[in-house]
Amino acid sequence: MSERWANETLLIHAGRLRSQFDETSEAIWMTSGYVYKTAEEAESAFANDGSRFVYSRYRNPTVEMFERRMALYEGAERAFATASGMAAVYAALVAGLKSGDRVVAPHALFGSCLYIIKDILPRFGVEATLVDGSDLAQWREALSRPANVVFFETPANPMLEIVDAREVARLAHAAGALVVVDNVFATPVLQKPLELGADVVVYSATKHIDGQGRSLGGVILCSNAYGEKVAPFLRHTGPSLSPFNAWLLLKGLETLELRVMRQVENAAKLAAALENHSAIEKLFYPGLKSHPQHALAASQMTGGFGNLIAFNIKGGKQAAFAALNRLELVAISNNLGDAKSLITHPATTTHQRLTEAERARVGIGPGTVRLSVGLENADDLLRDLESALT
Repeated sequence: MSERWANETLLIHAGRLRSQFDETSEAIWMTSGYVYKTAEEAESAFANDGSRFVYSRYRNPTVEMFERRMALYEGAERAFATASGMAAVYAALVAGLKSGDRVVAPHALFGSCLYIIKDILPRFGVEATLVDGSDLAQWREALSRPANVVFFETPANPMLEIVDAREVARLAHAAGALVVVDNVFATPVLQKPLELGADVVVYSATKHIDGQGRSLGGVILCSNAYGEKVAPFLRHTGPSLSPFNAWLLLKGLETLELRVMRQVENAAKLAAALENHSAIEKLFYPGLKSHPQHALAASQMTGGFGNLIAFNIKGGKQAAFAALNRLELVAISNNLGDAKSLITHPATTTHQRLTEAERARVGIGPGTVRLSVGLENADDLLRDLESALT
């Protein structure tokens, strides 16, 4: 499909493949393999890899539709769908790394991402350097010597720390590093990391892209050149996205912008209303002027500041648990980006495996909660939260 169409149109039509039946909705090609009319055709298919579908671990029509649509929407040359968001993160990182290489990343990362950087990569001889992601001086120091990959989230999970993507990308490229950005909190609706200098963008499609709590999935967006490294890694290690899940994600993309913009509207209302609540010690939302990096977030994000809010409840873990247990409408869940509003206690869930000192370094306290704002009526959500906090 032509790239001249608007983003809203691409989310509905881009990358479509129709069968001989001319279906309206995308088809689900739920097959593991494909057949050939002759042995010679099979030989040719494998000799000219990519000329046709040969095995769904490599390529599948439904999965390819999702990949094409994501690539056009993100403005990337290539897209690779994976079975989960963490499969996308891991593949995006290791496809370009080898023993003796060096990775630079911030302390403020999702727990599983931090585990890859700190625990898995060093086992294979990859050096990991961690910095305060909001401190450009630390980035400059870390990137004053050669590096191979720079990885960060912005906004970061769960305290919504903002990384200066443009400046970090400039420093990273000067150090010879590839820049990989996890854009899941901002979503492709609100932030385009490739336009900010990133080389690779990853998403947990489980979150806003599906957005309805149905499906796991991930996606890597990159250049054709880096795609030549990612493709064989995925092909031979096998974190393939199911065709059925790809179909669910295609359906999710059709309403992505509508859902995200409504969630952003709701989150902004809740953040403003709860910022000075007597039970809340500190609230973090990039859309508020009280956020220490509000101006930076405004320069990188367009159309809104996301649907995630973090806040510290006075009284620590006991008070936080009591508030969560009193909620009637907002559900306790470690997921995010859902149509339903979800809340979690990071210290005991997503970031439980961090030491207390590591959690404190990124601002996660015993009373910290992370709220993913959904599509419910904002006044209903506010009443539920205020009642639980009182």
